Amino acid sequence: MFSWFRKDKTEQAVKPSREAWFGKVMRLFDRPSLSDELWEELEEVLIAADVGMKTTAELIGRVRQRAKAEKAAQPASVRELLKEEMVALLTVTGGAPDRQPGRVPWIILVVGVNGSGKTTSIAKLAYSFQQSGKKVLLAAADTFRAAAIDQLKVWGERAGVEVVAHQPGADPGAVVFDALEAAASRQVDVVLIDTAGRLHTRVNLMEELKKVKRVASRKDVTAPHEVLLVLDATTGQNGLVQAKHFTEAAGVTGIVLAKLDGTAKGGIVLAISAELKLPILYIGTGEKLDDIAPFDARAFVEALCG
Repeated sequence: MFSWFRKDKTEQAVKPSREAWFGKVMRLFDRPSLSDELWEELEEVLIAADVGMKTTAELIGRVRQRAKAEKAAQPASVRELLKEEMVALLTVTGGAPDRQPGRVPWIILVVGVNGSGKTTSIAKLAYSFQQSGKKVLLAAADTFRAAAIDQLKVWGERAGVEVVAHQPGADPGAVVFDALEAAASRQVDVVLIDTAGRLHTRVNLMEELKKVKRVASRKDVTAPHEVLLVLDATTGQNGLVQAKHFTEAAGVTGIVLAKLDGTAKGGIVLAISAELKLPILYIGTGEKLDDIAPFDARAFVEALCG
């Protein structure tokens, strides 16, 4: 799956980050020798790029330890060690929706706060599944906002995917129940469930999310098979707080990082992987249906560092 995406998607998305920050990181190692000043400057640039203090300290510590153990005295050699350690930080094991589904339908619960790019990301995932030959169904379980239902219907029409929806204010659990009934009768391969854009500070909404998850599990005790959290890359470190709350409420299995093309601080990707230990599965690379790319740690670092 995703073989039909252009290979330059990731590179396009991280271009602002590369030009603003990570190009500077790489140029720090153009000097003739290592020094305390170099490490201090590296720390400053990484923190400024939204890597965060904790992850920056961990990353630099790992690089310095390897440089000492491997007797890497040349800046160019240490630069390569830095890239390798970035790849290591980003390599988090975990399941992804594009693996061969073990159940039919494969039920994916998608969560995230309002404005994170959640609905658009759902449409992109639906389109990608459809392009790979899967039959897809969308469940409009964000019933708290009429606009959310309408938005999903519009995206569903664009992607050529059917949407199961009720009236605004309806029970989200009922929408999920009906969607899974429809999926079973229509031999659907993948069900993507859109949930309310709940603020992580709203305890009642988080409880509603747990209820939706329970409804799915009644149809299939192993469901949901994936819980994807859509994070807005432009929110930076605030996204880490969101992720922690959603993980507690819904057992998030992976991250969809939306709007990566809209920020020059791509270092947040490193922070998410290092602190949350959740795999980043996809990155949003634009506004079109095919503007999504599967996340590959090595390809990402190469694109980010140039």
